[in-house]
Amino acid sequence: MSLGLVGRKVGMTRIFSEEGVSIPVTVIEVEPNRVSQIKTIETDGYVAVQVVTGSRRASRVTRPMAGHYKKAGIEPGRGAWEFRVDSVDGIELGSEFKVDLFENGQIVDVSGVSKGKGFQGGVKRHNFRTQDMTHGNSLSHRANGSIGQNQTPGRVFKGKKMSGHMGAANVTTQNLQVVSVDAERNLLLIRGAIPGAKSGDVIVRPAAKQ
Repeated sequence: MSLGLVGRKVGMTRIFSEEGVSIPVTVIEVEPNRVSQIKTIETDGYVAVQVVTGSRRASRVTRPMAGHYKKAGIEPGRGAWEFRVDSVDGIELGSEFKVDLFENGQIVDVSGVSKGKGFQGGVKRHNFRTQDMTHGNSLSHRANGSIGQNQTPGRVFKGKKMSGHMGAANVTTQNLQVVSVDAERNLLLIRGAIPGAKSGDVIVRPAAKQ
């Protein structure tokens, strides 16, 4: 497994290639990720690197976390994310990872929390087709319709696609291309759309499968 970066989704825009082709990109602001803990087989049973990013007022930090940051010798930040890695050689507490961890043209996976849609019906949530849009079908145009079985099994199976809460789930979009890395402004420009709303935290990792 490889190390990634935690950033914040800024929004979408477009850039033009040298040939004049318009490329839609999502802008991710990646403030330096500071190493707050290094986990090893001996101490934790697995190998991982914990990072924090951004900043947080001291009054908003709990005492246990304040001690955690002090032990690592870093300023308090928001959140705590882990990256499972094969080795922690060369990684030290307090060290920083920046956008130059990635390069132009690299293929990455981006994870985030999708936009919450609230309670939705089957048509919107699962792409069900509607019933007949006729006068005889009164008030049932977008209803789910029959969900049951026969006398056997005489019940509705668990996991049946129905109306319910939609969105606000962890989503990963795979195999996106890094179009540009702006080290001066700590920006990553990634081709296409990524999960989540503006200002949401996202995790960028090297692609698991290409």
